[in-house]
Amino acid sequence: MATRQSVEQFLQQCEDAIRNANEQYQQASMQEHFNNHEYTDAMQGLEAAFNDMADLAHSANAQQREQLHRMRLQLQQLQNSMTLLRH
Repeated sequence: MATRQSVEQFLQQCEDAIRNANEQYQQASMQEHFNNHEYTDAMQGLEAAFNDMADLAHSANAQQREQLHRMRLQLQQLQNSMTLLRH
């Protein structure tokens, strides 16, 4: 079973990835092609968090799975927005 601390730590990592990706998304919206490398890194960070979440969810209890599910939705929404941005 996943410990409460490990889930909280992982959720914090996800929030950090989301914060970084949001910053890159905002910059890309204004600057177009000037930060492709950072933009790609931010998208890869979201993807890594998404993949790690699947592993953690297998050992989580119902409440933790619900928290992870909500975070997964946030990650997916931002991934979709970043993919659709014409940058």
